[in-house]
Amino acid sequence: MYRTKTAVSRAQALVPSRRSSLLLTQSAAALPGPVRSSFSRIPLNALRPLARHFSSTGVFRYTSADEAALAEIRGPREVMEYDVVIVGGGPAGLSAAIRLKQLAAKEDKEINVIVVEKGGEIGAHTLSGACIETGPLDELFPDWKEQGAPLNQPALEDHMKYLTANHAFPMPHPPQMNNTGNYIVSLSNVVKWLGEKAEELGVDVFPATAASEILYSDDGSVRGIATNDAGVDKSFKPKDSFTPGMELQGKLTLFAEGCHGSLTKGLIRKLNLREDGKFQTYGLGIKEVWEVEPEKHTPGKVVHTMGYPLDYETYGGGFIYHMEDNKVTLGLVVGLDYKNPYLSPYREFQRFKAHPFVSNLLKGGRVLSYGARALVEGGLQSLPKLFFPGGALIGDTAGFMNVPKIKGTHNAMRSGILAADSAYNAIVTQGQGEDAPIVLSEYEEAFKNSQIYKELHEVRNIRPSFHTSLGIWGGMMWSGLDTMLLKGRVPFTFQHKDPDYAMTKPAAMYKPIEYPKPDGEITFDILTSVSRTGTNHAENQPVHLRLADASVEVKKNLPIYAGPEQKFCPAGVYEYVDDDANPGHKRFQINSQNCIHCKTCDIKDPSQNINWTVPEGGDGPQYVDT
Repeated sequence: MYRTKTAVSRAQALVPSRRSSLLLTQSAAALPGPVRSSFSRIPLNALRPLARHFSSTGVFRYTSADEAALAEIRGPREVMEYDVVIVGGGPAGLSAAIRLKQLAAKEDKEINVIVVEKGGEIGAHTLSGACIETGPLDELFPDWKEQGAPLNQPALEDHMKYLTANHAFPMPHPPQMNNTGNYIVSLSNVVKWLGEKAEELGVDVFPATAASEILYSDDGSVRGIATNDAGVDKSFKPKDSFTPGMELQGKLTLFAEGCHGSLTKGLIRKLNLREDGKFQTYGLGIKEVWEVEPEKHTPGKVVHTMGYPLDYETYGGGFIYHMEDNKVTLGLVVGLDYKNPYLSPYREFQRFKAHPFVSNLLKGGRVLSYGARALVEGGLQSLPKLFFPGGALIGDTAGFMNVPKIKGTHNAMRSGILAADSAYNAIVTQGQGEDAPIVLSEYEEAFKNSQIYKELHEVRNIRPSFHTSLGIWGGMMWSGLDTMLLKGRVPFTFQHKDPDYAMTKPAAMYKPIEYPKPDGEITFDILTSVSRTGTNHAENQPVHLRLADASVEVKKNLPIYAGPEQKFCPAGVYEYVDDDANPGHKRFQINSQNCIHCKTCDIKDPSQNINWTVPEGGDGPQYVDT
């Protein structure tokens, strides 16, 4: 079992600094399994190992005088060198790491791989529906059942419903949403299992380690990442617990940060990886896991809904998946290109649960967990260039989710496998990376010949078809025609209209939405839900939600858009409160401790004034069974 952040912090004092990874591995080999495996679960800053050889660098990139002053106090950072550095311990990153080690073992070669994950443990920040396809897992571990992978409940029946305010009507089921052969899982548990398998293969897996900076060589190529400093107060001053960050340099860096990664968004802009006029579009998925009464539970039942509670202008839908052990995972996905600034995705989710079709299932049950995260919905036409000198983008970082399927895990894992195959060929087979940066063009070619591309090309026109003046009705008509008959075989590709933040209209065009009060049984206030995420952030640290201009929210977002931040955030992070220093006026308050790392604020803020950055490694939600 992976250590929690508390357990890790206790371990930090026991780990001498500057002990090499090799010595740690050799010493640990004689230890009992549970103790041995815990070595790579200690935060990277605490180990401070020398993976290949030790060197220092004085090259830093900072965005404020406070950070620059901290850098001067810290001095040069220690450096660890690897063949492949992977940022993000989710399905894509772990699949890539596992594949690299499997290829090396098959040929009796060596390749050094590290995975860094900002969550307190592997799987802590992973949240999905999830009803997953097992193809990529079959490829990595053909005997995953025998190895105890936590895929316990096969999908056995599919249903599609159109909801009105009080009724649920059956709808034709699109072929892409057929779940025969799939499994209803807790993706966080699956990712934990993948993390254990990666460790067994020799991957250095470091949770509670936040990548905060991309390192560039003089020629502009990516040469790795730096982790953030730990033990810094909110004024960027070192505390007694100060631990400098480290540089992880690699022949290749694979970015697997998930949706709208904090490093990837800057990388795409800096290296011009996306064509002018192209952009990603997103959804916000909000979910809960319930334990329901046994007589209401139908193991393997999969239900998707359209319609209520969303209006005809707003893309989205609900899902209800019956897991094992009387557990049900249910949620609502809302396209973040919605127009009405008064709309609250969180409160729409409460209305979804209050619908008789859903509430009858939940009555008498209890909530086990809650969570939310942004989803990539742009499809093929929103993909950036997948490679660049020194690295590549994989998984949701690139944007491989199949929206009509409401699935992305299989494509994320498959992209990790494709990137790993190309990386292994470049580093081990061809011996690249010693004198010049590796350009992984083979990966993009492999993608274009893969099942991922075939899937995304076939459904490329479905999501943008909802942008017409006919709203959801036009999208439903085109989607039915395209999925049933055309299957993407048309000589054109619809484009997305505008970025999600630009789709938000002034509040003067809409009436405020009156949402019902939560009943405390089926529906809940937002802070009660946040308490079920296990989220935690050290209070005395730099706020990780950065404003480019501290006055924009009050001067622009509040008067023009009615303060949309306090509505689109599913964790109660943002508030407009009375300004005691300026009676009769409001001030903008950020409750960063509540943040569950969904990235919605960075995406939907109409002024694009909020920049989501990583807090200290290990902070954030501690998701369970999500």
